[in-house]
Parts: sequence; structure tokens; C-alpha cells
Amino acid sequence: MHYRTVRYLFAAALVLAAAAVAWFTLVRQPAPASEFVLLDGSRQSMQALQGKVTMVNFWATSCAPCVAEMPGFASTYTQYADQGLELVAVAMSYDRPDHVVNFAQSRQLPFKVAIDNTGQVAKAWGDVQLTPTTFVVDKRGAIAKTYVGVPQLDDLHRLIERLLAESA
Repeated sequence: MHYRTVRYLFAAALVLAAAAVAWFTLVRQPAPASEFVLLDGSRQSMQALQGKVTMVNFWATSCAPCVAEMPGFASTYTQYADQGLELVAVAMSYDRPDHVVNFAQSRQLPFKVAIDNTGQVAKAWGDVQLTPTTFVVDKRGAIAKTYVGVPQLDDLHRLIERLLAESA
């Protein structure tokens, strides 16, 4: 092979690699069309949340990292709610409803808390089994990022600020 041919093939490979990275970075998967049953018995659909940046957090009262991240999430929600952030904390199906209610009330959680009694919500979001798992959904209803484990708040805040600045 000639040097020039190798150089062109290498350049073409770089262009294809850059295109692949851009595709996977820019193309977001839509969030599932879920409906959450909130602690007060009302329902909240993902469709009704379009136009807002939404965090969907799967957690359990028996999960120490989940409990540890809640004060940070409460602070994050309070900081960005007026700018269009929503947060739905979805308790896993194995969590006792009375424990979830007690936790939410005793800590005065400022965001929506739902109970996934049947496990169907976790299943719709990719069969979530590990807690905490948090999805950040953009204003168009697409998943911008998934955190498995406790997210670094600085990273989360940068993402939220960027998504809030995007048009719907």
C-alpha cells in the first residue's frame, strides 16, 4: 500500500470514529411513557413533565446510599425547581409503603415521591434493579444521562444547568 492510501484510510477512520462518538453523544433515547403513583394517591405521567428537566430516581429506604443522597437531591431540587426542574423519587416495589411515607414525611422531601408497588415502572426504565439509579431527562422527554450510584452533585448541577438552558 502506498503511504498516501494509508493516510487517506486513516483519515477516513478518524472521521467515522468522530461521527460515531457524536451520534451516541447527541442522540438521546426517549424516556419511557411512565405513570407514577405518588404518595398522596395522585398520578404523574412523564408526558405531563415534557418541557421540564426531570430527574427520575429509583431508591429504597433500605439502601444506605439512597438515604445518603436524599439531602443533596432535596437541595438540588430547591435550587433549580423555579427554573423548571422536577424530581420524582420512585421507591422500589420491595420497599414497604409505610416506610416510604414515614421517610418522605420525616425528612420533609420537597419533591414528588412515588411508590412502584408492581415493579412495572422500574421494568419500563430498563428493568432497574440497582439502587440508587437516577435518570436525568431533558425538556423534550429524552434521557440525557443515567447515574448508577450516587451522582457527584457538581457534575449533576452542571448537567441540569445545561439542560435547563436548552430550548424545549
